[in-house]
This record gives sequence, structure tokens and C-alpha cells, in this order.
Amino acid sequence: MRKTINIASFFALATSIVLGAYGCKDSGASGSTAGTTGTTGSNSTAGGETAGSGGTTGSGRKDPAKDGSDIGEPIKIGLVASQNGDLKPWGDDCVKGANMAVDEINAAGGINGKKVLLLTEDSNSDPVAGKNAASKLVTDGCVGILGEVASGITQQMANVAFDAGLPIVAVGATRTDISDIGSNFFRVCYTDDFQGPVMAKFAYDYLSLRNVAIMTDNKQPYSVGLSDSFRKAFEGYGGKIVDEQKYQSKETQFSSYISNMKSKSPDGVFLSGYFTEVGPIVSQMRAAGLNMPVLGGDGWDSAQLQTSGGQAIVGGFFCNHYNNEEKRPEVQKFLADWKAKYSGVPGTTMGALGYDAAKLLCDAIKRAMDKGGKKSKDISAALEDTSDFAGVSGKVTLKGMKGNPAKRALVVKVTANGTTFEKAYEPEELAK
Repeated sequence: MRKTINIASFFALATSIVLGAYGCKDSGASGSTAGTTGTTGSNSTAGGETAGSGGTTGSGRKDPAKDGSDIGEPIKIGLVASQNGDLKPWGDDCVKGANMAVDEINAAGGINGKKVLLLTEDSNSDPVAGKNAASKLVTDGCVGILGEVASGITQQMANVAFDAGLPIVAVGATRTDISDIGSNFFRVCYTDDFQGPVMAKFAYDYLSLRNVAIMTDNKQPYSVGLSDSFRKAFEGYGGKIVDEQKYQSKETQFSSYISNMKSKSPDGVFLSGYFTEVGPIVSQMRAAGLNMPVLGGDGWDSAQLQTSGGQAIVGGFFCNHYNNEEKRPEVQKFLADWKAKYSGVPGTTMGALGYDAAKLLCDAIKRAMDKGGKKSKDISAALEDTSDFAGVSGKVTLKGMKGNPAKRALVVKVTANGTTFEKAYEPEELAK
């Protein structure tokens, strides 16, 4: 029999080991936008405001002081997405995924006979705009909020949601510590204290790399944290980090970094930044004669990676939450429904995660109402009690997880036209 483990204990241990592992999707351009899962920005965009006061739950997270909004008719839920700015590819897919989920729910009769109204606001890929968007959704009477992809934007939204007493379900924000803001914070994605070790294990075991260099976007907390997470895990497996070069978002010429790195003779390079810089970096690496494997995190996830990296980026590997090539029945149905509604397939994984986030929030609203719940706080309680919610991106269990589900992670390979599935890692594989 396989040895059983306590997943919650594993994540607590991983968090204590991987200090500083910040989320995928941090803010970026104009000194404040973000990226995932891509963009630019400064450390100040990661947040800064503290959450409001409140009591604590058994999980140790603070409870909001307010009960939130009434569950009315229609049932209003809000979505904040980057419909403009550097993160637009993710924002567009997120909006489509959430809308598709709500349309399906309403077509089936809504929630206990009540229609769901999805109100969408634009973060413009900016934390301050994201905060204002979340505030507007609170004023508009939403009982819960979805978003964002960027961790820097999500942190600002989470502070607003905490002060208002509304549950917030993050779509793609992977920065680990955002969930500490309050007991009303949840996400449908994994965190950076998982994807860093995943890529370290893939590099060490699957690619047999032993001497790896790292390139970090020092302006992005996501990139800094992910590099730290990868480094600790890779060294733990017995590998060596031979060099780390630090650049800043919006740079376009990387020859000096590449020259320094080349002198250390790495057999692989981990690029923890966003697609906006990763593509040009790899293109310039290849031109300089560095032909070793390149790896990264979910910040690579955009079709623009191939545009910016060209043939040079083909063959690279990165961690992701979902892939259109998976053969699971849930994925195939999702893709068929997407094609029928929008044509084609989602350009990024945020289509699936946006869909899952909306479905999860609505499922929690129904469970809260079935128990007589009438306020946002009741929805938060239902979310906290979630076990084995069947999402397109995988099962989501939030019970006892402090808002952070133990999700499987995929490693995908970059092709000329997109990505292909390479390998999947379950949380228990890294807990051994």
C-alpha cells in the first residue's frame, strides 16, 4: 500500500521551507502591472495595505469583521480581470471562462431558482485599478468576488474583500502568502511553494540536469519568490545553482547577463519571469550559443511567448495549471463547450481557471443557501468546507487548507504553435 500523508501538513511544511515564495502573477507595467502567469512592475505593486481587523478561525486566519452582502435576486457575483494592459491575454480568457460557467448555471435554472448576474470590472493590469474595481463590485452589491490572475492585483482586491466581508476566489494568483489576509480568501490554482519544487524535480529527475543557472526578474516579487522556491528545492535534490542573473521588467537587451551566465557553463537555465521578457532572453541566449534546456513557471503562459521567442523558445518547458491537450473527460467537455460558444480553444490556462473559479463560487453559494445561509459570510463558510470539487483544472479541496488547494501541476513543452503535455505531478509526489 502507498504511504498516506497529510496534505495540509505537507503544505504547511513546504511554506516554512520555501520562504519568500511569492505568487505567479504579480504586478507589472507602468511600475504597477502584473503577470502569470506576464508583465512588468515594481515591488511596491505587490500590495502594502494591511487587512482590516477581525477575529480568528480555527485555521488561524483572521475573520472579516463584517458579514458582507445579502444573497439577493438576481445573485450578484463580481469578476475583476485584466481586460486591458499587459495581462490582457489572461484577462480575456478569464472573462470568457467565467461567463461560460455562469451561462451554464443560468441555463440549468440558476441557483435554487435564482439567476446569477456576473458583473465584470477591468483592472487594466494594475493593482490600484484592481483595488478600485473590487470596491465598485462591493458597492454594487456582489456577494462574492472572482480574480485576479496577478498576485499584486489580487492582494489589493483581497484587502477590499476582507474589509467588506466578501469571499474572494483567486483565479491564477499563486503568491503563497496572500491567503493569510483573511479566512474569506480562497483560490483554484496551486501556489508558488509547489510549482518551484515541481520544476526543480523535473529538471533534476526528468532532464537529469545538475548545474543550473537562474535568471530572475528582480522587479517582480513573483519571479524573485519563484526563483527562491526553485533554488531551495533543486539544491535539496542534490543539484547546484551555478549562477543567478537579475534583470528588470521592460529590459530588451540581455547580452551582459547572458555572457556572465555562459562563463559558468550551466547545463540548464531556469527563467522565473514572464513571457514578455522570457522570449527575447531565450532568443538572445541561442544567438550567443547557449543551447541547453530552458525552464520556467506559469508566467510563460501566453501565445505571445512564441511571438517574442520565435523558434528559440520551442522545446522549452514550464509549469502550468492545465493544458488543452489533456485527455481527461472534464477537459474534453470544456473544450467542446468553449468551441461551441467562442470557437477555437482558450489561448491560456486562465480560460479553464476562470471557469473553475466561477463554478466553485456558485457551488458554494448553493451549498450556503441550502443550509439557510443569507449572507456573504455563509458563502465563505461553504467555500471553507469544500472537498473534492470537480474542476476542469483538477479537483479542488479547500477544507483545512487555509484557502490553498493541493492541486496537481503540469509540465508542458513549448511548440511552434502552443504547448504539449509532458508530465503531471501530484502534491504527494513532492511530499515524499
